[in-house]
Amino acid sequence: MLTMSNQTKAKHFMEIFINQTVAILIDGNNIERSIHSVTNNQNTMVNFDTLIPKLLDNRGLNRLIYFREGKNISSKLTERLHNHYYGSVIPCHKSADIPLTIKATQLASKVDTIIILSGDSDYIELVRHLRSEGVRVEIASIPETTSGLLVEEADYYHEIDESDWFELPGQSRPNRNNKRKHKK
Repeated sequence: MLTMSNQTKAKHFMEIFINQTVAILIDGNNIERSIHSVTNNQNTMVNFDTLIPKLLDNRGLNRLIYFREGKNISSKLTERLHNHYYGSVIPCHKSADIPLTIKATQLASKVDTIIILSGDSDYIELVRHLRSEGVRVEIASIPETTSGLLVEEADYYHEIDESDWFELPGQSRPNRNNKRKHKK
């Protein structure tokens, strides 16, 4: 029979650590537009160096994919995501909705959690589907531009705020108090 101190020791050593694997799928256009609308500044960008570790919260990153409409995708962004997170950037013909949805369904059997960076209500059905497949779904977005129903459908919501973005160097934010005065 174990003594009380031995029971405590055994309990301590029997702690269960759950290791989750996470895929982060980013609707780049949605997140960028959301940040720009909140900051009123086209030169404000997501700071992945602060945001990704916060989203992962000591969980293992399986995939990071940044979906971006258009052909002019920053090579610096592509290089940075690859070098720091083994991430990739996928250019989309139009919206990221369909390619992101396809990739999420492909990854559903390979990861425990999918984090979608977007507040777009177009992802509601995807969230419902992934959850029905047993995948934990988290949404990360700017609250002011996020669908309330999307947040309700997700298992968890991460609020992206000003601590998660930065202004490009050499670019100044327009001063709202010093508007140009027009001569009459």
